[in-house]
Amino acid sequence: MKFAIIGDPVDHSLSPQMHEAGFKAVGLDAVYQRIPVKNSEIGQGVRYLLDNRYDGWNVTYPLKEAIIPLLDRVTPEALDIGAVNTVKRVDGYLLGHNTDGEGFVQSLITKGFEFSGKKAVILGAGGAAKAIAMTLAKKGLDILILNRNVEKARWLAGQVSGCGGKASWGCLGIGDWLQKADLLIQTTPVGMKGEEYLFGLRGISPSTWVVDIIYHPAVTAFLGDAAKNGCQTMNGLDMLLYQGVLAWEFWLNRDAPVSFMQRALTEGLRSSDECDCANE
Repeated sequence: MKFAIIGDPVDHSLSPQMHEAGFKAVGLDAVYQRIPVKNSEIGQGVRYLLDNRYDGWNVTYPLKEAIIPLLDRVTPEALDIGAVNTVKRVDGYLLGHNTDGEGFVQSLITKGFEFSGKKAVILGAGGAAKAIAMTLAKKGLDILILNRNVEKARWLAGQVSGCGGKASWGCLGIGDWLQKADLLIQTTPVGMKGEEYLFGLRGISPSTWVVDIIYHPAVTAFLGDAAKNGCQTMNGLDMLLYQGVLAWEFWLNRDAPVSFMQRALTEGLRSSDECDCANE
């Protein structure tokens, strides 16, 4: 069997290590490859995958929305989110799915987060924010979306409300939400290069769970600030793991060997850190 990840860039993706560890653990003869595909090449990319009989593939930036018109069917989850991160061939047709939001939820479940009656604040309104907002709304959370481009926040809140969720919006910045949020999720790229966040979290309730979906570095300035204020913190590594686990199970219709995939992901991240140091 053959699987892949497509997008641009994919050179540093840890998905091959994670998925191939899962294949090996269950004795499956399968490979997983990185295939760079630009947005302008999406048609050729899908044709290549079909011609070479790939059984399934992950989709990353910037193709998650662009791929939808090329698919035969899309699951309700992906339809609500408006993006696909996982595709499989089923009896001659292509089925698209999205595991990002459920992967995020599963990462919280494994840490013991209780969803009932909670309020979530999402910083950012991009693709990851949309998947997370839609999925959390289905869990019954009250969602507040904050973004520098207020119109994008308004649009996303409208999408969530249109699917039966409860959502509001506002401009990215400090507000009384600091004392009211049960769950705070940072979904922007700010912090990937070690930079400080746009504002501090002084005054945040120490009972707030704070998540930054960035996983490299493991502790961003944002998470460090949250920890100093007494909050429980979590980076994006578990989200990466569980969106991959759910994709694996979507392709193969069997339980994934999570511990093996988690170990491979951790080791892959450690190796990338060593490579980064060697290049400095």
